[in-house]
Amino acid sequence: MKTQEEYLADLEHIKDMMNRSSRFISLSGMSGVSAGVFALIGAFLAHQTIYSRVVDLGYRQVTLVYEKIILLLVIATSVLVLSLISGFYFTSRKAKKNGQKLWDVQTKRLVINLFIPLFVGGILCLTLLFKGHIGIIAPLTLIFYGLGLLNASHFTISEIRSLGMAQMLLGLISLHFIGYGLYFWAIGFGVLHVVYGIIMQIKYKS
Repeated sequence: MKTQEEYLADLEHIKDMMNRSSRFISLSGMSGVSAGVFALIGAFLAHQTIYSRVVDLGYRQVTLVYEKIILLLVIATSVLVLSLISGFYFTSRKAKKNGQKLWDVQTKRLVINLFIPLFVGGILCLTLLFKGHIGIIAPLTLIFYGLGLLNASHFTISEIRSLGMAQMLLGLISLHFIGYGLYFWAIGFGVLHVVYGIIMQIKYKS
């Protein structure tokens, strides 16, 4: 006859199995760290592109020519692609270690719920960019990214929800500091990702 400790161990095992079947838990902390590093490099390059002739860090009103807009899009696309590649590498490595499939029903749900707000926000930001409304693009990218993370958090580890809330809050705050959006963007996509990644690395030893 099983002891109470054995029954509790069985229940914990069943709970763990149910959690694995309902959530994608193989997100790697190193994915967050690498994405944050790429974002910080991208923010630096964007700063050099936009403010190459300005010394002070105060509020600056700038006019971007078409060539600079294209260069900024190249930088943003490069950051996105490199982040996705590194994320795929570290996450697939962790999934293999956990004995979990990288692509299953839960992964599909996670990706769909993450990218719907990102797609809508991306179209909106591109439209605003080419219409010259540059100042609110950084806050909107943070807000829509936060919404995407909040959506995706239902299908993965709960810490994603906290990261999403932090991104949205930062985006809303940055709306009150138009002209400093690039710095808020660097904090959100760079610093917060690195901090999140380190926490995940320590907590889940990923």
